[in-house]
Amino acid sequence: MRTRSLFLSSIALFAVRQSALAAGHPPLQVADDAAPVTAHARTHVVARHAGNTAQTAGGKNTPTWNVPARRQSKALESHATESVAVTGRQLTGRDAEQAVSKAIMRQYVPGTSAYKMLDRTPGVSFSSTDPFGIDSFGANLYVRGFFMNQMGVTVDGVPLNDQTYQSVSGMSLASAIIPDDIQSMRMSQGAGSVELPSTNTLGGTIQIGSSDPEGKRGGKVSQSFGSYGSYRTYVRLDSGKLNSTGTKFYTSYARTDEGMWMGSGDQFMQQVDAKLVQPINERSRMSAFFNWSSLAQWNYPDTSIGILKNLGWRTPHLYPNYALAYGIANGTSALPAGYGNVPGIDGANIAMYDGGQAETNYMGGLHFDLALTDHLTWNTTIYGHSQTGYYSYTDSDDPSPNGAPFSEEVWQNRQERYGLDTSLRYKWGRHTFEGGVWYENNNQQAGLFNYQQPLLGHGAPLKAVGPYDVYGPAFLEGYNFQWTTNVMQFHLQDSIQLAQGLTLHAGFKSMTATTSGGAQYNNADWTGADALPNGSLTASQAFLPHVNLDWHINRHHEIYVDVAENMRAYEVSAYGVANSVYSVQDQATFQAQKKSLEPSKAWVYLGGYRYTSKFLQANATVYHASLIHPILAAAVGSLTNPVSQVIDFGHISMTGANGDITVTPIDGLSISNNLSYNKGTYDRNVDTVGGYYALAGKNIVNYPAWMYKAAIAYSWKGMTAHFDANYYSRRYYSFMNDTSIGGYWLANAGAQYRFGKLSVLKDVTASFNVYNLFNTKYISMMGENDNPAVGDYQSMERGAVREFFGTISASF
Repeated sequence: MRTRSLFLSSIALFAVRQSALAAGHPPLQVADDAAPVTAHARTHVVARHAGNTAQTAGGKNTPTWNVPARRQSKALESHATESVAVTGRQLTGRDAEQAVSKAIMRQYVPGTSAYKMLDRTPGVSFSSTDPFGIDSFGANLYVRGFFMNQMGVTVDGVPLNDQTYQSVSGMSLASAIIPDDIQSMRMSQGAGSVELPSTNTLGGTIQIGSSDPEGKRGGKVSQSFGSYGSYRTYVRLDSGKLNSTGTKFYTSYARTDEGMWMGSGDQFMQQVDAKLVQPINERSRMSAFFNWSSLAQWNYPDTSIGILKNLGWRTPHLYPNYALAYGIANGTSALPAGYGNVPGIDGANIAMYDGGQAETNYMGGLHFDLALTDHLTWNTTIYGHSQTGYYSYTDSDDPSPNGAPFSEEVWQNRQERYGLDTSLRYKWGRHTFEGGVWYENNNQQAGLFNYQQPLLGHGAPLKAVGPYDVYGPAFLEGYNFQWTTNVMQFHLQDSIQLAQGLTLHAGFKSMTATTSGGAQYNNADWTGADALPNGSLTASQAFLPHVNLDWHINRHHEIYVDVAENMRAYEVSAYGVANSVYSVQDQATFQAQKKSLEPSKAWVYLGGYRYTSKFLQANATVYHASLIHPILAAAVGSLTNPVSQVIDFGHISMTGANGDITVTPIDGLSISNNLSYNKGTYDRNVDTVGGYYALAGKNIVNYPAWMYKAAIAYSWKGMTAHFDANYYSRRYYSFMNDTSIGGYWLANAGAQYRFGKLSVLKDVTASFNVYNLFNTKYISMMGENDNPAVGDYQSMERGAVREFFGTISASF
């Protein structure tokens, strides 16, 4: 399961300076008395690659508390120089927001995740196992300590909700839009606006807007090639204006094929975007949008401090060596050298055959932006989203009926959600009033099935990405869950112009989220429970306030203050998968724990100063966040008799500061630096059936307290070159802070040349990029299978190695 790691806070500090770049191996630090990792146990390992799995680490009677894991609008163009900085501007006047300029977006290899582009921003930590950042099993985003499933994320107004791996309550941003079609990207590191629809906003919002069709008929094509046989193709066709009313549309297709830098397999994804815009009179419009995505990705294996020390930085799955995996599973083949020497981990759990995911998404809707009068506007989004996902790994605990020593265990998830978000805005004198309603219905399903693998020499083995029924239907069904979730949110706010340059925004939202359902089938022999969780859960809060004061003292100086309270709906996940009351071990535990649990809430306070001029942009922010009733999953008890619990950790505090500065000393040259600090701590001790843990005062896991980021870019005529380097400080791995991952530097570089028009082609451009320039060895994802209470655990992933990419693009 995972931990909705939450952390955010404030206190000022703004420092800028260029630092020498040092690349190298991050020190892996384990306290001398750290408990060893225990072997996986069937009664405990319910969803190993399913994101957040209930597993015991650290020895007998040691709980694992899982942390945010997974296994689960207009762009600001740089009109003068193509600044490398992520510029900070008050876009809506309701929040301290930041935007990524189109100039910055162009510096990345086409197809790179929008989350990776946000990593230039102070307080943001993004890392991934693949260079594009689109593998949802290996990618993670933290913003001031809040995990990506605690952020409100929308694409063209459609809420994506839970962003984590194997979610049945949302959609990955990488699947929701082709990055080439993004026109604007805005992020609030405060609490976000009250009108934004989302079930899980606690620590800020990210709003992505797609580009409009071009007014003239034409198109664009780009082709990228990269290390390890990677390539990526993008094609877009624009209709131009079709009639006198201005009707226009575009459709685009992208295919990303990433070769794996460790082991064998492929990370394949293809997408289609389409958008139609219909102007209505002079000030209104309707737009229709559609997205389809399909991915089939082998996953990189989990690692641990012990594995890294004993086996090195590249320890892949055994795929496609089926004979070796088969022999190890039935005891006729020896483990590879060193696999049996990792403390506390059964070598067979390291020498797995494969693991992967296959997922298909459809998302679309209609958006109406209507000017009813000179003072009254009506904004409405109607949307739908359908997702089918398969998440698998080789399971040696359940041999195939034909005698093969293992089978393919597959989590099969499905969701269909539909929603309506509508609001009215009325301008009256110095006031701008707005009120609206968001409603969403989600029908969700999650089940676990085992499929037969062939006897050695009797056919090709099943692939991690399917199809899975090659040798017949599933021979084992562990469980099957079905739920219906209904969400209703109302908001009301007023923006008051108190004086010239001084604006007060005050409002609130009310939210009710109810989930009904649960286990529809339980294989008691497999789960060990007479009945699995089934029932209803409701998270409700009538008044969640948000107040923002923004003072533009003059055209250079700005001061802003932001205060808000937010609430997250209860998570919906199946048995043993995440921080959900539905994931506990039986119905009795579900009924007992649901009586005392409360939904997670957060108070966020921030204040900041911004200076803007032609040659200098500077920003400093201090903040504090209090996370109340953080619900974390824990597997407590002994290794042979674990008890799955959902624990209310009471309170988590985060206090910190961000500072950034961008200078443009001459035309074409931009230099930026930013520094961020976050002190996040657990504020109470935890007493469980597995023991008492003095957590009070311990640092939050997985998020670096310090980050420093520098970037430089220079443009001259058609040429642009850029370089950026980020430093991430120590991250604690265990909740008791006795194991940690040391700090590291990560650098990227690139160059681009625009040839302009060549024959019938326009804007012909060639670019070259290097990710992880100095080939730094670092850990990206941590806690995908839970974080240990103490000691080591097989629940982290190595970050992407150095890779090179070249791209040619042109318009017509």
